[in-house]
Amino acid sequence: MIRILIADDSRVISQLLKIIFESESDMQVVGIAADGREAVRLAQELRPDVMTMDIRMPVMDGFEATRLIMSSQPVPIVVISASVDDAELRTTFRAIEEGALAVIEKPVGLSHPEFEAMRREITDTVRAMAALKVFRRRAQAKQPAQPMVEAERVPPGRVREIVAIGCSTGGPQALQAVLGTLPASFPLPIAIAQHMSKGFIGGLAEWLRSQSLLNIRLVTHGEQLKPGTVYFAPDDFHLRVVRDAHGLVAQLSQEGLINGFRPSATPLLQSVAQTCQGGGIGVLLTGMGCDGAVGLLAMRQAGAHTLVQDQVSAVVYGMPGAAIAIDAVDRIVNLKHMAAYLQSLAMPSATGALRTAMIAASH
Repeated sequence: MIRILIADDSRVISQLLKIIFESESDMQVVGIAADGREAVRLAQELRPDVMTMDIRMPVMDGFEATRLIMSSQPVPIVVISASVDDAELRTTFRAIEEGALAVIEKPVGLSHPEFEAMRREITDTVRAMAALKVFRRRAQAKQPAQPMVEAERVPPGRVREIVAIGCSTGGPQALQAVLGTLPASFPLPIAIAQHMSKGFIGGLAEWLRSQSLLNIRLVTHGEQLKPGTVYFAPDDFHLRVVRDAHGLVAQLSQEGLINGFRPSATPLLQSVAQTCQGGGIGVLLTGMGCDGAVGLLAMRQAGAHTLVQDQVSAVVYGMPGAAIAIDAVDRIVNLKHMAAYLQSLAMPSATGALRTAMIAASH
């Protein structure tokens, strides 16, 4: 039985969440906190398997509550936020920075047409998070240089054109680790399909901009893709990469859900396979489900280089594991080494210097 603690100052929302969870045969709500201070106290007393955390609460907000819980009595935390304004979005992603594992939109009423989809997202996410082991957060210290995985040799005449990334649950933390380490001079555009509740992707891009030297933005239809820039698929749009006379261009569409998602990683990766053939670099990071696996296989079959995050560093191993299962993966890389590995792929002339670092075990 998954024991759940709910933290939300709205009695309506907390009771709705209780109904959602207790309609599942494997879930039990063991407590409800109406403010952040009570959430911290109940987390220590009840030792739940997972918590849901509102951000805007009296006495103590969800960010501070998350920080205290993760530094003393760590519990897997899922932020459930209204995403009503920029201030709340900023605080939401600060909670992710402090160790919260996922962000989900607050549920709508039982009679709303989107209720069932939101109910399923909430219960699936909480179920996945409850199985994880989390560790006490300590003050961030300067990290020593990390060993890296040796890059594949680039065949003569092949030019890398773009990095395409798919991710889901745990993606914000993984993207922070990768994008926060890449230099402003990174020579390729990076296109990303991140599964996220509606209303949060802009806040994610803004938060990552504060963590990275790269230019990070939501992409627009027809936009030219430039080196050193990170392009996120916006809410409710698939992102594909096509080519015109001037180079690579973003193409957005609102066709049907793919693997249950829009944006989906699969059409992004498939488009890079078709447009760039061996010039693409395909990446799947942490995430539930199998989205992106078929797209990564298409990239590998087109001659692109494909990699996934390793199981040790992933919050959820569904997407990388699904790609491995269909032989879509050239290399498995620990998250700590991912940025250096991407640099060595994108800048082959620099690999001699990079390879002086200790080569980590992989694949």
